[in-house]
Amino acid sequence: MKIAVVGAGALGSLIGARLAQAGPKVVMVDANPAVVDAINRRGLHLAADGVESQVSVGASSARDLHAPQDLLIVLTKGWQTEAAITGCRHLLHDGTYVLTFQNGLGNADVLARHADPARIAIGMTNWAADLHAPGHVACIGHGEIRIWHAQGHDDARVRAFADVLDGAGLHCRVDPGVEAVIWEKVAFNAAMNSIAAISLRSVGEIGDDADARTLAYTVALEVLSVARAKSLAVDDARVRTMLDDAFRAHRAHRPSMLQDVLAGRRTEIETINGAVVAAGAPLGLTIPATETLLRLVRMQERRAAGDTARSATTNNS
Repeated sequence: MKIAVVGAGALGSLIGARLAQAGPKVVMVDANPAVVDAINRRGLHLAADGVESQVSVGASSARDLHAPQDLLIVLTKGWQTEAAITGCRHLLHDGTYVLTFQNGLGNADVLARHADPARIAIGMTNWAADLHAPGHVACIGHGEIRIWHAQGHDDARVRAFADVLDGAGLHCRVDPGVEAVIWEKVAFNAAMNSIAAISLRSVGEIGDDADARTLAYTVALEVLSVARAKSLAVDDARVRTMLDDAFRAHRAHRPSMLQDVLAGRRTEIETINGAVVAAGAPLGLTIPATETLLRLVRMQERRAAGDTARSATTNNS
């Protein structure tokens, strides 16, 4: 089986390394030449469960990869999905499936504009990882993956892909109720990521602060109210437990949105908080905490963009 993991960030590197260790032919696809070069020179360095592993795996830009793939696993940031699938269209053949378990909402809709909707699978993962350098990833704790066909029906190929992921130690299973699980993960991310991005605090620091912790619960409940209005069977208690477990077990972890803010990069706020606000509006739902954090992170992004523009102007003068 030929698998292209599109996006060699923290999660993509973790998934790619685990799959390559298990046997499938894996290639990492990334738009950053420095990332591609680092992986081609050294492979993927994986730290997990106290064990350091050097995993042999190749990398390529999309344009330099020509062999059709059996499965594309898209793990870019949500705002990169369009460019990622557009760049990879030549890798799709009649039997190629595309799987996304990216953060946020709407990724499958973007993929379906460029790939056959009958061959798209969606999913959720709560595996967490930190990228220490290109090609050097550390797994944080343990997690699972749940996937299902994007059109809501059982599919033998999706089950086969779940078996491959599960065989790589990623604890994957098919789940007809995956849309509700995706919304629960969005509720977690809308709370944890945006608060971290604004407060500049790690997961443990958020949990230690009574106001930040209460705000996280409030945002999660707002997001779940939108999901419930869409007739999804989400579970408030389960999401609160997800937050509490993270506060306890992932104390030093800095969510990706915080890392993006610190680096002056664009964040995933639009596909997380922004997508929830957009989904709630036609339902007449007000979700003030979630929307306030959306606006605050947008302000951070605009400030970073302004600083970058001013720096470029100064350097060119």
